[in-house]
Amino acid sequence: MAKVRKSSSIAVIVTVLVVAGGGYFLLDHMNKDKARGAASASAGGPVVPVSAVLAEQKDVPFFVRGLGTVQAYKTVSVKTRVDGQIVKISFEEGQDVKVGDPLFQIDPRPFQALLEQAQAAKQRDEAQLVGAKLDLERYGKLIGSGFQSRQSFDQQQATVDALKGSIAADQAQIDTAQLNLTYSDIRAPIDGRTGQRLVDLGNLVQASQGTNLLTITQIKPIFVNFTVPQDATDDIRRNQAAGALTVIAYSSDDKTKLAEGKITLIDNQIDPTTGTLRLKATFENTDERLWPGEFVNARLQLSVRRGAVTVPQRAVMQGPNGYYVYVVKPDNTVERRNIEAAPSQDGIMVVTKGMAVGEKIVSDGQYRLINGSRVRIDQPTAEGAPAPSAGKAG
Repeated sequence: MAKVRKSSSIAVIVTVLVVAGGGYFLLDHMNKDKARGAASASAGGPVVPVSAVLAEQKDVPFFVRGLGTVQAYKTVSVKTRVDGQIVKISFEEGQDVKVGDPLFQIDPRPFQALLEQAQAAKQRDEAQLVGAKLDLERYGKLIGSGFQSRQSFDQQQATVDALKGSIAADQAQIDTAQLNLTYSDIRAPIDGRTGQRLVDLGNLVQASQGTNLLTITQIKPIFVNFTVPQDATDDIRRNQAAGALTVIAYSSDDKTKLAEGKITLIDNQIDPTTGTLRLKATFENTDERLWPGEFVNARLQLSVRRGAVTVPQRAVMQGPNGYYVYVVKPDNTVERRNIEAAPSQDGIMVVTKGMAVGEKIVSDGQYRLINGSRVRIDQPTAEGAPAPSAGKAG
């Protein structure tokens, strides 16, 4: 009986030792797994696929932006200065015309008749003046002999003077008739392009009604009026003093470049209701890409930053302490780095502090990164997003 009890006790002890050994082995295995997990975490965790670009060195122009309207260089409303019926139209709608080109012809016959009448009246008065002068000369010779009185001589002198006045009045009538005859032939007052014809052949027009017959606009060159924030006034005036500033006109969607011009007017006051300064730029517009009345986006180039460090705007993130980027190190881990940058434009940002040319930064996928994350560059490239220009947003 004692032998049976001793065997049971040995069995219990062996069982306890086996269980304790298994527990120790399991605990040791768990600790090793935990250590490996910690080591893996310290190595950057899972590999994050990203895209990267290199910081580049470029000459970057700085702009002030404004919303503008295209204005014709000259605009003339053609109206009649005499009354009459339109008997001839000598242009087509939308045609380019030069100064002096015929446009409308008003019936000239009434004005021609008045001109001839005034000329005839002058001829009559000139003939009468010749006779009056001869009589005056004879009266003057007879005064001394007593055959003519002084009164008769003076009366004849007055007749001569009256006829001279009549001839002057006749000449004025001739000039007026000639002017009206000229006005009946309506010609282009400026070089430009004709618009819609507002009267048709055969219509009766009157000067007193002020009817607009046609509008002519000069579009080569052409103006763009636009406004910029008042904070840019000092920079604009200072740079304009050194030379005419360049203005680039873009389409209303701010994507298509239309033309380049020069500033020709800085307004003499700031609009107090909007806090903006009005500017005017002149464009040659040889390709006619700017059209009167069109809305455009104007970019006024103030200066050019030479050799600036640039990165795509999408690579730069903004946190509570300002701008930052993720820089890819040689071991394919990333470093979160704070930078200082100028406002972006056209998808490009100028880095003023915190980055050197040639450094590789994450451009896509940075939202899943933390400092020290391990990355895999799927689409490495040495260039950022192409853009025509970058600079200071107005």
